[in-house]
Amino acid sequence: MERPVYPFTAIVGQDQMRLGLVLAVICPELSGILIRGEKGTAKSTAVRGLAALLPERDEVVGNPYHLSPDEFAAYADQLGLESAAPPAVERRRVQIVELPVGATEDRVTGSLDIQAALRQGARRFEPGLLAAAHRGILYVDEVNLLDNHVVDLLLDSAAMGVSTVEREGLSVTHPARFSLVGTMNPEEGELRPQLLDRFGLCVTVAGETDPAARVEVIRRRLAYEDDPVAFAAAWREAGDELAARIDRAIGLLPEVRAGDDALGRVASICIEAGVDGHRADIMMVRAARALAAWDGRARVGADDLDRAGRLVLPHRMRRRPLEGIGS
Repeated sequence: MERPVYPFTAIVGQDQMRLGLVLAVICPELSGILIRGEKGTAKSTAVRGLAALLPERDEVVGNPYHLSPDEFAAYADQLGLESAAPPAVERRRVQIVELPVGATEDRVTGSLDIQAALRQGARRFEPGLLAAAHRGILYVDEVNLLDNHVVDLLLDSAAMGVSTVEREGLSVTHPARFSLVGTMNPEEGELRPQLLDRFGLCVTVAGETDPAARVEVIRRRLAYEDDPVAFAAAWREAGDELAARIDRAIGLLPEVRAGDDALGRVASICIEAGVDGHRADIMMVRAARALAAWDGRARVGADDLDRAGRLVLPHRMRRRPLEGIGS
């Protein structure tokens, strides 16, 4: 039997990180979340645990792009996909695709299928990791160690929701909507400010300083390692409740509105924070809408804006030399 992942709801503390991950899933238009922190602070554990809670989705059988039935109808011809009419559909769990640090541009975006070219003389596109991550989570550990050009590709796709590849005589455009999650240890180097700004949300995590909390971390981890199945079962009810709440928030998000007073407050806060450009304003409104949906409300309130600001602004504010993010 497959070993269950450590439950998302069993993580001790790290409230901002858990909230940021949930918001990135509710609203992929946030262009993802960057989690900064020292090693051993449950960054990878949280990402994998959250993926296990996400609702299943309809997917056309046998297509490498993970297209929904509506997307299949729109893209099948240009992507050269064949299927019966109507196409067979199955329920699939949300994918979590991990991007290795040494990934090349071809591996990320896709490339010419060499085998098809050699055997059949046909030019066929071989999808990359962006296609595999469509409608799922693209997880990049140690994102600060990736080539800057590859990071740019990821962030462009996360922002636009599509990936366009033009090389070796091929021109392919396919959907690439995913929740981008990047983790990094600042001790190994920072991202360039231009790349930092492209992540919608950013949180900084650290180890627990309360002795009781640290004891609980140890207790739960040892219990999980002793019997993963029993430990996961003990947290299943809490996980099911969280999954249902995420599903409701995703459904409610399109109905959430931010009034002119909220937009004016966002503009004032961003001006006072001294951020460059307008991306911070837009991301702050998106995060506030996601927060309202998370709380089951169809209108953005002042508290939503305050909480959104803590996730959207720290990595965009101008800092003095040697000053850390969030200082």
